[in-house]
Amino acid sequence: MRTNIELDDELVEEAFRLTNVRTKKDLLDLALRELIRIRKKRNLLDLSGQIQLAPDYDYKASRENGDVSG
Repeated sequence: MRTNIELDDELVEEAFRLTNVRTKKDLLDLALRELIRIRKKRNLLDLSGQIQLAPDYDYKASRENGDVSG
């Protein structure tokens, strides 16, 4: 998708300094991916303590057996 936007030059320069990205296109792509990753992670953290496991579920045994499906 092609879009023209006006960016804060200071923010762009700081973002370039903090990353190894060389183009504004790549910088914006990275910024959007990071935003999405952080928001998804936050959403998972919001679920903390709200998921109830079956009382007889032995998570240690599933780790030892290499069972990733639970």
